[in-house]
Amino acid sequence: MLTPDQVLANYFLDTRCKLIEIAAMLDRFDRAVSAGHSQTNGKQTAVEPPQVAKIYQALKLLSQPNPSNANRSEQILLMFSDLS
Repeated sequence: MLTPDQVLANYFLDTRCKLIEIAAMLDRFDRAVSAGHSQTNGKQTAVEPPQVAKIYQALKLLSQPNPSNANRSEQILLMFSDLS
């Protein structure tokens, strides 16, 4: 088992990159909505798509530090298993 310092040394940069990619995707989505491209099946919509809602839900889960909550990845996998 790795020490906390080893975990950070091994995974911090990759994790940072993934978080930047998430932020960039959300920025692109917001710009598309602002530009008036928020159409679904030809209809203008103000409702947040379920995919975006799931991303925010996952980020909320991840933003809550809880060392006893070691099953975050399982919770997120279950969260994304049904996008309805």
